[in-house]
Amino acid sequence: MADTLHRFLAAPDGAAKVMAHAQLLLRLEEMFRHVAPSHLVPASTVANFKSGVLVIHAHNGAVAAKLRQLAPTLANELTQRGIDCRGLQIRVHAVPTPTPARNPQPRPLTAGSCERLAALRESLPASPLRQAVEHLLARSARQE
Repeated sequence: MADTLHRFLAAPDGAAKVMAHAQLLLRLEEMFRHVAPSHLVPASTVANFKSGVLVIHAHNGAVAAKLRQLAPTLANELTQRGIDCRGLQIRVHAVPTPTPARNPQPRPLTAGSCERLAALRESLPASPLRQAVEHLLARSARQE
């Protein structure tokens, strides 16, 4: 089993091509980090390199627009560092930002609200709505 895996990893049509491409992308990522403006680096990522074109994912449209303006300069910088880079292709690839969990502080009902809800409860027949109003009143009483 291990011998088969080693042969697959070393075979020219196996994972060797994938590993070589992955190593090239890591090298390109490092170079991109050095040639791109420092304020754009955290908001962009090297995605691929194909046919001499470096594909960059920008986290938003503003970063993409600025990288498109800088594309010829960045391609030239990469070429000077030994990469046959004919150009850059910039794509917007938004990174979702986690929304913080909201834990609102419960606020007690006012005395007037409690009175009106109690009157509403008394006017309702036995139903899920009446149970909900009773639950609301009971929870409000515990908060006070």
